[in-house]
Amino acid sequence: MKKSFKLSIVLLLALTVVLAGCGNNKNNAGNSASSGGSSSNTAANVKIGLVTDVGGVNDKSFNQSAWEGLSSLSDVKSEYLQSTKPDDYQTNLNKFVKGGYDLTWGIGMDLGDAVDQVASENPNAKLAIIDATVDQPNVKSVTFSENEGSFLVGVVAGMMTKTNKIGFVGGSQIPVIERFEAGFKAGIAAVNPNAQLLVNYTGAFDKPDLGKTAAATFYDNGADIVFQAAGGTGTGVFNEATARVKSGQKVWVIGVDKDQSLEFGDDVTLTSMVKRVDEAVKRVSQEVVDGTFKGGSEVLGLKENGVGIAETSEKNVPADVLAKVEEYKQKIINGEITVPTEPTK
Repeated sequence: MKKSFKLSIVLLLALTVVLAGCGNNKNNAGNSASSGGSSSNTAANVKIGLVTDVGGVNDKSFNQSAWEGLSSLSDVKSEYLQSTKPDDYQTNLNKFVKGGYDLTWGIGMDLGDAVDQVASENPNAKLAIIDATVDQPNVKSVTFSENEGSFLVGVVAGMMTKTNKIGFVGGSQIPVIERFEAGFKAGIAAVNPNAQLLVNYTGAFDKPDLGKTAAATFYDNGADIVFQAAGGTGTGVFNEATARVKSGQKVWVIGVDKDQSLEFGDDVTLTSMVKRVDEAVKRVSQEVVDGTFKGGSEVLGLKENGVGIAETSEKNVPADVLAKVEEYKQKIINGEITVPTEPTK
């Protein structure tokens, strides 16, 4: 009995030592991560905020794609703030930064100055922006070669137009939208030098009525395909085309940023120039979760699979046209073709 009691004491003491050792290892691991300056977070503890431009989060295009990318990280606490005017940009960004969010996104070129200011005033905060380059060490800037993807849908339009009149509806006339126009025009010219491109910059990304009017003018003038790069304004282009298709007139719209056939249907969407904003937002946000986030800039083009045409394009685009698209895609990737970034006059 005494031997059994002594053995129990020995075992208890041994177990106490083991448990104490485990506790010390856990504490050391935590101290090591803290002193290392970069530790991965658990997703459940990460908060990421997203600030839209004036197009709003439900623009069925650019902002919506960004939000879908962020919200797909299901274990991350993600929120968005919609800007209704440029004065909202800095205020909205600061709400997330001052609220202790682990990353704050600015979506759109127009937020560049606001992100720069907020990042400068809050050097310990992490920010990221789409479509602008902000030279701050705590900002990740992601831009795209929209001209390259637009060249490919230009090839589609140039080969498929029956009237040799094609339209382009832009939002504000800013460099990022001009890249869409420049690539589109070059792609059309590469396969159909006889086609005429009609251009209208509406000056807004949140005015569907302006997009509808611009599209109506183009279709009335004989255009049978219109490419829109106008955010929420582009919804009006689809509305006009849909009404005409229902009345028996065969016209097409080329969507932008995401596969817009999923929103507006195959009857009116010829193809879409996909700009993988969702994947960029998702990847950079995951870097915050993993503890690998770094400031800097990157440009995503065809080579990086940052732009392209929608996977559903085969529904309306013939195989020979898609083959020509692939041919030009490889030439651009290989450097045989340099796509212009500014529209030619």
